[in-house]
Amino acid sequence: MSFTRRGFFMSGLVGGAALLSGAGAGGRGAAEPGTDAGGYVTLPGVRPPGLKARRLGRTAPGLLFLGPFRGKDAADALIVDDRGEPVWIHRSDRLVTDLRVQTYEGEPVLTYWEGERRPGGHGVGVGVVLGRDYRRVAEVHAGNGVRGDLHEFLLTERGTALFIAYPEVTADMRPIGGPRDGRVLDNRVQEIDVKTGEVLLDWSALDHLDIGETLTPLADNADGSAGKPFDPIHLNSVQDDGETLLLSARNSCALYSLDRNTGAVRWRMGGNRSDFTVPEDAAFAWQHDARRQPDGTISLFDNHIAKVGDGPSRGLVLEVDETARKVTLVSEFGDGKTFGLYMGNMQMLPGGNALVGWGSTSAMTEFTAGGRPVLEITGVGDGSYRAYRAAWSARPAAGPAVAVAPVGGDRMRVHVSWNGATDVVAWRFRTGPDPSRLAVAGTVRRTGFETAATLRRSQIVVAEGLAADGSSLGRSAPRTV
Repeated sequence: MSFTRRGFFMSGLVGGAALLSGAGAGGRGAAEPGTDAGGYVTLPGVRPPGLKARRLGRTAPGLLFLGPFRGKDAADALIVDDRGEPVWIHRSDRLVTDLRVQTYEGEPVLTYWEGERRPGGHGVGVGVVLGRDYRRVAEVHAGNGVRGDLHEFLLTERGTALFIAYPEVTADMRPIGGPRDGRVLDNRVQEIDVKTGEVLLDWSALDHLDIGETLTPLADNADGSAGKPFDPIHLNSVQDDGETLLLSARNSCALYSLDRNTGAVRWRMGGNRSDFTVPEDAAFAWQHDARRQPDGTISLFDNHIAKVGDGPSRGLVLEVDETARKVTLVSEFGDGKTFGLYMGNMQMLPGGNALVGWGSTSAMTEFTAGGRPVLEITGVGDGSYRAYRAAWSARPAAGPAVAVAPVGGDRMRVHVSWNGATDVVAWRFRTGPDPSRLAVAGTVRRTGFETAATLRRSQIVVAEGLAADGSSLGRSAPRTV
């Protein structure tokens, strides 16, 4: 079944030597002898992500958070600026999704899900919480014999985390043309105490939803037989919504409001058993990332595509009258041509802008409240499950990395980076015959993730990251040339 829709910096540097300029202060430059051509000299084996940014207007403040896929089974956690230039690169041999800033114990933290991808578009893994020094604060596991899925890892104000899990179970599939004892994926929603790991809530979709609500047909590789489990619901977001939980289910094309205490479904929106009247201009399908907004509206990413030709995708904001069971379109964000076949999200930003992550399409777009694009970033790997913007100030526990190579005569090329440091605007270099006798050799503006300068050759070099007021944020270890 398919759905269609007819509508639609520093002005000067304080202290230190004079500012270096010209070729000696340019970005990464050519790779040094013995390094991977085109890769970062200070981060061997890692190449720039290759994002392309097109800024068209004023964006909201903050950095951007992505999880670009490097194939089906691995992704990077990536923080970038509005130029698409990396601030933090976390490489993993596992799948990484849902990188974002959240709050834990009153402090901003960086969180993501990390684990293994499983057939059918789900995964098994853990939720990771990092402090502002990028050290691990917590690792959260689902409980009661199931493993946390990639779709959601949401922290609450109560010190808990909301998780989804996809255990395989047996169910009667005859109402949808399958076997009586068919193999299906249940969708469990759990609330976990982050500190203790205690399971505080454990809800089963198949205990409360009829398998006939699915709008996904049986397929040769998912017909309910052994080794080919069918996924009738496919939950992809959960939000704490006061006395209820707000859920999005892709495979039934519906949103659900759950009573926290009883687990009962208070209402369904969309799908084939909707409790609401949804007008055509507000109709959504195969959606992701349903979020209750402070004004009571609900935002979501409307994939609106089950196969090529459906769509296009868009972000939606809906006014929901729960008494009259009526839905009204408030605003939509899209370009009328971009398709997110799977994954995707929309984040409403302070000030009114909206950030759309196009999921399987390797791009993200920030729109004004009126729907005009102000930033487009493309080249996001093989897509990113979600994309976010947030304020984030961090200083890594590990110091800056420095790489040095001679460039002829009495000169040397010094490369420096500090993976994850958010507030460095310039680099001061100190050189000398030994670590106890160092003098300032030059200062350059930070030009990107990795900055380079050509200096007079010396036995020892140290790089020092500077803040906008000229204060020191941290130094590298002395590097012998």
